Amino acid sequence: METTPELIQSYIANGLVCTHLEVDGDGRHFNALIVSPAFEGKRLIQRHQLVYAALGDRMREEIHALSMKTLTPAEYQG
Repeated sequence: METTPELIQSYIANGLVCTHLEVDGDGRHFNALIVSPAFEGKRLIQRHQLVYAALGDRMREEIHALSMKTLTPAEYQG
């Protein structure tokens, strides 16, 4: 099964509360804009770890490259 931006978006949304979520890509390389209150008070690496946790094993098996912009709702509004 081919990995699509919509599939990655659903994986992230199922594992992380998001107030805004956009994913695009070509089937191998993906870009995500993820806005979540879970990122409050977290450093960049901690934010990415939350996303990786939501994706689980799919990160190794299905998703070859994922560039993320992780923002809190306040940062996104800003």
